[in-house]
Amino acid sequence: MANAPRFSVNRRAFLAGSAAMVATPAVAQDVNDPSTIEMESEISRITRRNISSFRTLEWQPYFANLTNGAILVDIDSRALHYWQENGNYRLYPSSVPLTDDLTRRGRTQVVLKDPEPDWRPTPSMKERNPEWPDYVPPGPDNPLGTRALHLSWTYYRIHGTHDTRKIGRRSSNGCIGLYNEHIEELYELAKVGTQVLLI
Repeated sequence: MANAPRFSVNRRAFLAGSAAMVATPAVAQDVNDPSTIEMESEISRITRRNISSFRTLEWQPYFANLTNGAILVDIDSRALHYWQENGNYRLYPSSVPLTDDLTRRGRTQVVLKDPEPDWRPTPSMKERNPEWPDYVPPGPDNPLGTRALHLSWTYYRIHGTHDTRKIGRRSSNGCIGLYNEHIEELYELAKVGTQVLLI
């Protein structure tokens, strides 16, 4: 994976600033203020667009067949679509890579199903975040959650997460994240050899 550019604001400062914004009392907003009405209209428009992009899809434009099942990850709508060989369909919200240079698109497949994933940061992750641990065993602190599907691309996985705030956001270092209950369901349905397409 390519190295991501460093941001000028560190994570701690960003989180502190975000917390301060969230803590601002709602009563400080004047509901008759035109700028408040304009902001609410913009939030509503963005929400509608986001909801409309999270929709069911047909498999035929993306796959020649459903042999071994098929997974389609739509990076833009932050959704994972899964079709079983018999055509049964599932749709899951997902987290996607933080930046375009961390995003890989194209065809791959599931090569390993990991029932208790452990985690080691990649060399490029360690370079960007030297304070990260070298190893995290399976368990509640593991960034890969409760299950992982390894893809044929080195370091790339579809996995769970214990941090549910990440789902629906650009928040990963390249992998696709699901709620733990969703990866547990997908883990049971998918096979080694399941087709995967990231678009």
